[in-house]
Amino acid sequence: MTKKIVIIVLVVLIVFGLGFGVYSLVNKNSSSKEEEQEISITVKTPVLQMASCKDENLNDSYTFVKEVAKIFEEQYKKAKVKVNVVQFEKSEEDDQIIGCYNTPQATDVLYEEYMNMSTYVHTGKVVPLDDIITDEIRTDIDESYWENSTLNGKVYMMPYLGMQNTLCYNKEMFRTAGLEKYISDEDIIQSWSLEDWDKILNALYKKLPENVYPMMMYAKNEMGDTHIMTILRSRGCEFFDDEGKIKLTTPEGIEAVQWLMDCNKKSYFPKNAENVEINDCYELFMNGQLAIYINNAVLNATIKKSDIDYGYVNFPSVEGNGFCSTFLTGFEVFDNDDEKKLEVAKDFVKFIYENEDCLDYSAGALPCSHKVAVKYAEELKEIQKYIDNIKNGWNFTGNAPAWRNVRAVFHNDIKELLYGEKTAEKVAKLIEDDCNKEIEEGYASSKLHE
Repeated sequence: MTKKIVIIVLVVLIVFGLGFGVYSLVNKNSSSKEEEQEISITVKTPVLQMASCKDENLNDSYTFVKEVAKIFEEQYKKAKVKVNVVQFEKSEEDDQIIGCYNTPQATDVLYEEYMNMSTYVHTGKVVPLDDIITDEIRTDIDESYWENSTLNGKVYMMPYLGMQNTLCYNKEMFRTAGLEKYISDEDIIQSWSLEDWDKILNALYKKLPENVYPMMMYAKNEMGDTHIMTILRSRGCEFFDDEGKIKLTTPEGIEAVQWLMDCNKKSYFPKNAENVEINDCYELFMNGQLAIYINNAVLNATIKKSDIDYGYVNFPSVEGNGFCSTFLTGFEVFDNDDEKKLEVAKDFVKFIYENEDCLDYSAGALPCSHKVAVKYAEELKEIQKYIDNIKNGWNFTGNAPAWRNVRAVFHNDIKELLYGEKTAEKVAKLIEDDCNKEIEEGYASSKLHE
């Protein structure tokens, strides 16, 4: 009996031991999966208005980024990922981006307007994205957008949304001034010759009541750079030279400066325009005191709610086709010395351009994707005129570094133009010197990612 008892005890121990071993192995594998290391990336975006035909409840960039982050987390196969989405006020931008390099709060992906985000390319922290751009992605986006995204032959920013600044005009004021022949009833962006522009502004000045002005102008702060720079190209000046510096002291540039000075002397602009800002001109336009103002897809939605009957026109050009200034919003990726995070960050951006749901959120403003524009053609009828006008766009920053510093000095030089105390030649030289000083300092400290 003793041997039998011993044998039974041994069998029981073996069985339980095997069972415990199997349980431990299964439990270990289960725990391993549950405890799989999570890779976390931070995607930041400033407060930006946004609309989408795909989701009528989406009205800002933060909501958009949260939505695409959720889709990415659910479908990413390489690792378990967590996308932390952070929204910041534009006044906090330097602290949120440059101030966080290589810290736990560092930005891995930024969704932002090119005008601001292009500055960070020159810090050496933004990585080229050519390796995630497939042939399909490349051909789906207009070449002009890629040009705006490229520096030294490499793509540092991925275009997602486009916007154009054109002009709009009050049709009723044009009728009052006897300018019916310049009015179009089609939903298009018109263009007028330089001779037409002079006739139109003169007629508006003569026929409109006192304290009603033909055209917007402002120099109180930096918000006028885009529009005034576009006007300074009106006589054929390219504005930038081959080195990315501003070149305004050409016959064409000086002529454009002189034209603005003459318009100001003729009272085509609001009184004391040097102390007026863009929002003041907006109020004048909405109150029926300004005939020609800025227009883009965002402003268009606001103006349409008023009872103003208005049309669209490009900025003047010597060829007569007109100009529009092109804005882009998109993504850039930062290297914070963590290879795993960098890989996931780049995969996140690539995923957005390859996932139909993520790409479709761009339908609302001006989608950079041809596929989205075609798919939502019916919903984007209001946008079609801007799509047709892409060919007249120009990159008003020239991808120059320190653009915010350029803006800060440019409006002060336009004040000098509006004061009218300097010659056009001296004002052109002043703008050139002041802006290029900032650009040269930007290039001197510029460092591209290696």
